[in-house]
Amino acid sequence: MESFVLENSPIAYYVDNTANKDWVVFIHAAFVDHRMFEKQFEYFSGKYNLLAFDIVGHGNSTKTKKGDSIEKMSFWIDQIFQKHNITKAHFVGVSLGAVFVQDFANKYENKVLSLACFGGYDINNFDPEKQKSNSKEQMKMMFKAIFSIKWFAKANKKISAYTTEAQEEFYNLNIHFKKRSFKFLAKLQNLVNKYPKKQRKYKLLVGCGEHDMPMEIEIVNEWAELEHCEKVIMSGTGHCLNMDKPKEFNECLENFWCK
Repeated sequence: MESFVLENSPIAYYVDNTANKDWVVFIHAAFVDHRMFEKQFEYFSGKYNLLAFDIVGHGNSTKTKKGDSIEKMSFWIDQIFQKHNITKAHFVGVSLGAVFVQDFANKYENKVLSLACFGGYDINNFDPEKQKSNSKEQMKMMFKAIFSIKWFAKANKKISAYTTEAQEEFYNLNIHFKKRSFKFLAKLQNLVNKYPKKQRKYKLLVGCGEHDMPMEIEIVNEWAELEHCEKVIMSGTGHCLNMDKPKEFNECLENFWCK
């Protein structure tokens, strides 16, 4: 994939436009970067045009200035769309990435072909009690990072992936996360329950791994029932199911897009 930096922003992004077909945008989980989708890039290269980027404060998107915020991510994505003449795309988000694909859809609905959200929740209808519980768990993890990113990454890999191979891959990405970047995640709540729930004009797929946290599985089941959308609870996988079972994950996406 060819790498770029978006003008007047800290955002590093990556493009593969070798296919004469739809665009797919991949948005990664917290504490890692776009490389968590490497096996997806390998599989879909030549089949779809691909776009990925590092969320502000992650990967190569750390050269920030005053005023740069996580709340600007959708605006920056749209700027990338305009630069590369992308009119519409399929969006794939894992964990934190699932928040951003929905936020983009809230603001630029006419540019969305479909959403696939894994390990996430409905940001337009997130139960306050679940939100509070989710925030508590995040604070526990961040406490470890205050003392050592390596300690944090060792604990985080067991929550984020199920297979030994995927856990090590996650760890090797996580250890590069900078403590100073936590400040960007602090404003994540500003994207939740800010838009009224409405009928979607695009396809939706929600899912998680069978070994994800029980609360996440409950959230996904309730979300799918409420939206009457497609759902997958993927066997043999944890929170970042695309890393645990890339082949099954890729096939799941391809089947969803082709229906």
